[in-house]
Amino acid sequence: MEHRVGTILGMDNEQTAIKTSYFSIIGNTSLAIIKALAGFFGNSYALIADAIESTTDIFSSLLVLFGLKYARRPADENHPYGHGRIEPLITFLVVAFLVTSATIIAYESILHIQTPHKVPQPWTLIVLGGIIAWKEVSYRIVIRKSELTNSSSLRADAWHHRSDAITSVTAFIGISIAIIFGKGYETADDWAALVASAFILYNSYLIFRPALGEIMDEHLYDDLQKEIRAVSLTVPGILSTEKCLIRKAGMQYHIDLHARVDGQISVTEGHDLAHLLKDTLCEKIPTLGHVSIHIEPQG
Repeated sequence: MEHRVGTILGMDNEQTAIKTSYFSIIGNTSLAIIKALAGFFGNSYALIADAIESTTDIFSSLLVLFGLKYARRPADENHPYGHGRIEPLITFLVVAFLVTSATIIAYESILHIQTPHKVPQPWTLIVLGGIIAWKEVSYRIVIRKSELTNSSSLRADAWHHRSDAITSVTAFIGISIAIIFGKGYETADDWAALVASAFILYNSYLIFRPALGEIMDEHLYDDLQKEIRAVSLTVPGILSTEKCLIRKAGMQYHIDLHARVDGQISVTEGHDLAHLLKDTLCEKIPTLGHVSIHIEPQG
């Protein structure tokens, strides 16, 4: 019964993550169109650069959606721990999209800086103001859902929204400078796009690093480890815990735990205690997936 509760909560998390990815896809598609049109008619390459990033965001959000749906597949003979490891792999692809878009934006910005062009239209600032507000709201929605569902690919998608907001802010500053100072400052929004590409590269690293730690089974879960040990000691018969190894796969954590029990009890009693401990952990910490308990005698 307890394990079933954890499973149901896990399914709820998966549904939440998938719905959130649809939200990102629809939002990115709408904004890419708005930015491209505003940039073209408003003489702003910074906005066009923004549109390029939003276009890559669409594809990355589609990748996230694919990863989330694939990760939902149950464990099978070839994948006894489930399919959750697809999430950090998808995150790597999302980072690749970010780096590619940053490179394109930087290259095109340099070309535009060297080419004379018109000052952007003042009304593009109104468009950018709305975009900045929407992308920041989107970031906060998606990052909250990523924390709720424990999804690394959804977290990467959230940072896509934040990086989009940053590029829009730099575009707003660049266009403002070009409009206020006029002739001679036409390239200000191109310089803004160039600065934005650097921000995107930095955010790419922030997304990449934890995903790499996840795929390498790096220990990054001290708080969860403390919680597991505390819950374990609430189980009658569990005297203490030793090793507690944690690895993350998708939205779940798989653990190997060594628990000490009275060395005088029978093998059957030790076996029953291990099952009780496992059920208790799955009930109290629904994000746990595969739980392996090793019983150690004490005394």
